[in-house]
Amino acid sequence: AYHSSFVNQGKSIGNVALLPINTSYKGPSPKGDGTPDIIDEALYLFKANIWFKNYEVKSDADRTLIYLTLYISECLGKLQKCPTKNAGSKELYTEALTNVVIPGEAGFPLTSLYQKPSKADGDVMRQYFTQLRQELGVRLLDKVYCEPDGKPSKVSNSTIPGGYAFLERSLWISDWGSHKIHTSKNK
Repeated sequence: AYHSSFVNQGKSIGNVALLPINTSYKGPSPKGDGTPDIIDEALYLFKANIWFKNYEVKSDADRTLIYLTLYISECLGKLQKCPTKNAGSKELYTEALTNVVIPGEAGFPLTSLYQKPSKADGDVMRQYFTQLRQELGVRLLDKVYCEPDGKPSKVSNSTIPGGYAFLERSLWISDWGSHKIHTSKNK
């Protein structure tokens, strides 16, 4: 598996790295400096990381990368039903603001990898996840709807094999089965 290069940059909420991102969306993330950020990294590593069923978490930035990878999977599934960029934009905007669960809440996947934030940090984490989701949606749309006719790219539509999910998880599945995820703590 490929790990985040954004190790020891900034602070963490719970055990999720709060990293700078290049965005105009409001939220707790520090303002990026225009260089590639964690969202660029997640999009770049997506096709390679999606095939891994095990992932050794080496840093808090890896948890941010895992969250974004799962969210990309969800978005691509939603975009398969959207014939145009405009329809995709509406779908992803709604998705970014809907059902933003955080560690410790019912429905959050991979609870063994994520630390429940303090009550004060919970709102900040939800705002951060929302900010990440909004910006990732915009960038993903540009990659998926890159054809001159405005239709989705055939390559992006075939990125995820049917029925396959990174770490055998999805952001919104409540029955996780018995698959063990290897982390530094439970190796």
